[in-house]
Amino acid sequence: MMPLRRFTIHQPKNTAEASDMLAHFGESGRPYAGGTELLLAMKHDLLRYEHLVDVKTIHGLDTIETRGSSLFIGSAVTHRAIERSALVKEKLSVLAEMETEVANARVRATGTLGGNLCFAEPHSDPATLLLALGAKAHVKGKPGEKTVTIDELITGAYETSLTADELLTAVEIPVPTKPQRMAYVKFQTHERPTLGMALVLDVDDSGQNITKGRAVVGSVSAIPNRSDKTDAALVGSRNQVEKQLNDAAQALADAADPADDLQGSAEYKRHLIGVFLKRAFIRALA
Repeated sequence: MMPLRRFTIHQPKNTAEASDMLAHFGESGRPYAGGTELLLAMKHDLLRYEHLVDVKTIHGLDTIETRGSSLFIGSAVTHRAIERSALVKEKLSVLAEMETEVANARVRATGTLGGNLCFAEPHSDPATLLLALGAKAHVKGKPGEKTVTIDELITGAYETSLTADELLTAVEIPVPTKPQRMAYVKFQTHERPTLGMALVLDVDDSGQNITKGRAVVGSVSAIPNRSDKTDAALVGSRNQVEKQLNDAAQALADAADPADDLQGSAEYKRHLIGVFLKRAFIRALA
């Protein structure tokens, strides 16, 4: 492991100042929050930046609040804060539960939701669940503000659609206004997840008929993936959908197109998709 190269940390007072700094530094600058991924990559000399813009100093990026029918989580909120938030537990308990399994205690205490999404590590948990929940990312840059979906934000392994001067400021997650069942399950044998499976089901009052389904699989390829065919197969009576889960899993595996890596072979990951879609279905409807 190599020693860190010399760099300077800058502490802007607001997002406009941060955008100006990032625009000025160009490729030699990068936003910095928890640094759990970024500093490790820099220490291994995989990334080189001369300037880090510390967004933790910006007021308002560390808040969790509801606005209308949505939950807003600031980009500088740590995984531990989300895990322990009474508001998150009340409005979206599946998110708090997922956060309890992110990495390890040290990472959860320091790492942030925004940093996790912007680093775009393929073997990660939050993006998979947030995509299933229909979350949106709020972004600010020199041209102004915009909102993008999670799959528009994360474009590839370690790649996002953010330009050099743009900052992720908050994640907006719709709070369910009708009966929904949700689950997030994962499989992990090494340091990072081999697979993450998120499932969101809209159900009728009886809980036995599913009117809408959304499944997302992550960590098996460069980005989290979903499939229209899979979601269509998740609609119907509980007994009917149970019989269609194999076909649903096959369609999801085709959409994800798993890759061979140190976590396992593509064939193995296809098998896991089937296993964990069924587990998520059972947990969601338990």
